[in-house]
Amino acid sequence: MEDTSKNLTEYSYQYIKQQMEQNVLSPGARLVNRKLAAELGVSAIPVREAICRLASEGFVEHIQGSGAFVREIGREDLDELYVLRDLLESFAAGEAALYITPQQLDDLQFLIDEMREITALLNERNAKHTTPTQFNRWVDCETEFHEILIEASRNRLLKKVIQEQRAITDVFYALRQLKHKIITPQSAEETCAGKEQILAAFRNRDADLARQIMSEQIQAGRRDVLAFMRKQERGRNAT
Repeated sequence: MEDTSKNLTEYSYQYIKQQMEQNVLSPGARLVNRKLAAELGVSAIPVREAICRLASEGFVEHIQGSGAFVREIGREDLDELYVLRDLLESFAAGEAALYITPQQLDDLQFLIDEMREITALLNERNAKHTTPTQFNRWVDCETEFHEILIEASRNRLLKKVIQEQRAITDVFYALRQLKHKIITPQSAEETCAGKEQILAAFRNRDADLARQIMSEQIQAGRRDVLAFMRKQERGRNAT
């Protein structure tokens, strides 16, 4: 019985989180237990437990007297997350250069190849930005790339700190909130080139270079994302 309850909570958690990542449940949306339970075909209990878990992870906020709402990560929050990412992931990249396995190198190459395919499609069609489907796949590749990198560092304490701080998860969750127009052909090309440079540093076991390139990549992403957010805010204020 206990296993069934845990499975239903996990099922509810994954469903709600996916709805948030796909912007079906957009920032500021209220999470109604009964409605979600009906969609899932479960009771309200696992839904409530899933929402509590999402709240503990920072994806949902409880407002007294109003309920639970999808949290919107603001520009200041995101700026601080990028600073934290730079500190943690740059170090992880240096460690990964020393310990990464051939299989992990192949996995990173596969992800870069997928991102290159998306970039090629954007250029072929003279697109201004990714489609929602392309964007979600792009962010999935980005997330997996960084997770492999951290695993390759073989530093269990570093991995634990990164997971607890949720710097990577929160950044890519925020990117999904900003939607698909943030990835342009130019930014896609620059990101792929940067990842290829990191991969080359890994293959050469150059820890200092890997650390430097990772820091540059994170700071470039920080500038682009914050500039995009400022542009969005100006557009909202103008209407």
